Amino acid sequence: MKKIIDKIYLFLIFAFLYAPIFVLIVFSFNNSKLKGSWAGFTLKWYKNLFNDPAILSSLWTTIIVAVVATLVSTIVGTLAAIAINELKGVSKTAILNINYLPVINPDIVTAVALMGFFGLINLKMGYTTMIISHIVFCIPYVILSILPKLSQLQKNTVEAALDLGATPFYALRYVVIPQIKPAILTGALMAFTLSIDDFAISFFNTGQGVSNLSITIYSMARKGINPSINAVSTIMLVVLLILLLIINKRSEKQNTNKKINEV
Repeated sequence: MKKIIDKIYLFLIFAFLYAPIFVLIVFSFNNSKLKGSWAGFTLKWYKNLFNDPAILSSLWTTIIVAVVATLVSTIVGTLAAIAINELKGVSKTAILNINYLPVINPDIVTAVALMGFFGLINLKMGYTTMIISHIVFCIPYVILSILPKLSQLQKNTVEAALDLGATPFYALRYVVIPQIKPAILTGALMAFTLSIDDFAISFFNTGQGVSNLSITIYSMARKGINPSINAVSTIMLVVLLILLLIINKRSEKQNTNKKINEV
């Protein structure tokens, strides 16, 4: 009986969490612009999506910024995590505390601080400032995703590779990186989703004519949300879900092959 009650509680929790997403998907096929009424099934909002230059432009901006920010923050975050893992004592604690600050701080604090910094160095607001802001915002999360995996590594493996003549770069590439690859992928996915989702960082660090999806939706909110936004949100959700399934499938396959090789 207790197990049944626990399952019911679990179902209710997940239903509460994912009900808004389910409603968004359903209303992306609604024939009416009204949010609270169902007027029949239609695909016209998906068709209108590809004929709306404002939404398409903001979507491409969102994807470009997210991809660049993910690549750079993953590379920098991985190297930083490896370096932090090698530190000891007070210096390691100090750097970790500094890394926690952007994570604990509200997004708007980081956004305003970056805006002030760009103004101080007279950097023109636009694509460049938005990308830099997203990179700075994502790096701490990548570091925090990779550090736990690094702490589980056996240092004897790296030391053995160095003793056998491997250069530090060779040991990093062929010994360390393969073992922390799942954590790197997790950090990259987190950076990608944070970049796509973020509004405050983008809003305060963009320039004229540069608008991502979150800023476009915010601008539309005053006049009423275009139902095509539901369509683009559904497409992005499906793409991310497929990407997650592929990565999980590959991880399971790699773990299975590893167990077979160990046997």
